Amino acid sequence: MIILFNKPYNVLTKFTDPDGRPTLADYIDIPRVYAAGRLDMDSEGLLLLTDSGKLNHDLTDPENKAYKTYVVQVEGIPTKAQLKALEQGIELKDGMTLPAKVKRIPYPKWLWEREKPIRVRQNQPTSFLQIKIKEGRNRQVRRMTAAVGIPTLRLIRTHIDAYHIGDLKPGMYRVIK
Repeated sequence: MIILFNKPYNVLTKFTDPDGRPTLADYIDIPRVYAAGRLDMDSEGLLLLTDSGKLNHDLTDPENKAYKTYVVQVEGIPTKAQLKALEQGIELKDGMTLPAKVKRIPYPKWLWEREKPIRVRQNQPTSFLQIKIKEGRNRQVRRMTAAVGIPTLRLIRTHIDAYHIGDLKPGMYRVIK
């Protein structure tokens, strides 16, 4: 079984938290399922959960090279050089990233309002990018965009390989047998 979950902003990607912060347990009442991968608390969008250890491994193993697709709202308007740098790979503290697939996109019409709005600077425009990566390093997309001078303001994962968030609203899930 696979569960497609649209993880809201400010929710931990685990089922318990000693500090009482919102967790997956606040949204999913299905026993013995585990997140295949993670999304940071301040990131939103598609999270896969499964009851199969093998499937979990297959989904998260970097050797499988499954693309993860993100819609990223960044501060500023990226230059061609910044986009090219992301496409070629970025040198981060933990090493060089694999090349990414990057393109500018218009404001996504399907995008929901976030519970806590992003910070906005009066004289600094924002832009949207679609970024596809094969890796899953800690806060990778945020670190990549910051490294080229266009910090991430909002990050929404829309796809993991062939799985897509579809029309799921934040906090909703769909079970696939």
